[in-house]
Amino acid sequence: MKTLILKRLCFVLPQLVLVAAVVFVLLRILPVDPVDRIAGQFATPELRAQVEEELGLDRSLGTQLGSYLAGIFQGDFGTSWLTSDPVREEMVERFPLTLQLITLAFFVALAIAIPLGRASAAREGSRVDKAAQSYSLFAGAQPDFWWGLMFLFLFFFKAGILPAPLGVLTPGRQAPDEITHFILLDALIRGQLGVFVDALRHLALPVITLAFVLTGPFTKMTRQSVLSVSKSEYMLYADATGLSERAMKRSLLRNGLAPVLTLAAIFFGFLLGGAALIETVFTLNGLGLYAVQRMLVVDFPAVQGVVVWMTAFALLMYLIMDLLYAALDPRVRYSE
Repeated sequence: MKTLILKRLCFVLPQLVLVAAVVFVLLRILPVDPVDRIAGQFATPELRAQVEEELGLDRSLGTQLGSYLAGIFQGDFGTSWLTSDPVREEMVERFPLTLQLITLAFFVALAIAIPLGRASAAREGSRVDKAAQSYSLFAGAQPDFWWGLMFLFLFFFKAGILPAPLGVLTPGRQAPDEITHFILLDALIRGQLGVFVDALRHLALPVITLAFVLTGPFTKMTRQSVLSVSKSEYMLYADATGLSERAMKRSLLRNGLAPVLTLAAIFFGFLLGGAALIETVFTLNGLGLYAVQRMLVVDFPAVQGVVVWMTAFALLMYLIMDLLYAALDPRVRYSE
């Protein structure tokens, strides 16, 4: 297991540096002049030169890139051109909300998809199986932002059982003092149950929206994986030797979950960047919405910081999933 961790870590750092460098260069070759955006199109040459110096654009591209990469290794993602605040502080403020949203959606999706996929595989060809397959194909092919609007129409506008999409808390309700930067955890730690319930109700619709779309591929992968394992030679041999039904089910679940974890890691990394649409629909001030807003105002340091931050977190998730995969399947450990 230690060898596996070291090998994976050897790939993480070069990938992160490569992504940071590529994003930095691509932003600089876009047909957009950030100096015009800040100083104005009719700025004097003196003012343009002053703005370029303040933004660090008066240096060569290689010098700018070297300084940026050196800053990243020190935890410095630069200063926002829009607010003049450190990009790291702005991301730390918004990332917990995005992470809470995605994590809750994943737990809900897996809690539904794994039992549904197992039930579908256990009754292959039955009505339950056909219904589960139809649902997985339908849910997996839907755009999440459209369903977000539909759920808003049903649960807020029509039924009125969930709150309006006005952020993570009801306007006027004070957020708990930050400890972990995760509002649900902070509310529980501070003993503010009302704030916890209010935040959970505001997160319910975006979580349901993402979970609805995620359960499609998760259910399909669970079904296929369980069917493949149940028909494998080692499971047939275990059945022939008289292994107990409980042990058979435990082995079936353990071996069948490995591909689902791989798929979950891929989707988790994908949703880190794709959550911007859901955050926009439900007015959640998360990292995805932050990236979209800063791209529109040509705030290059903020956009670079978000991409590198999300890449680092996605690579971390892939590493964790690799370790879980190795824990479930010893053949991965022994092959390293």
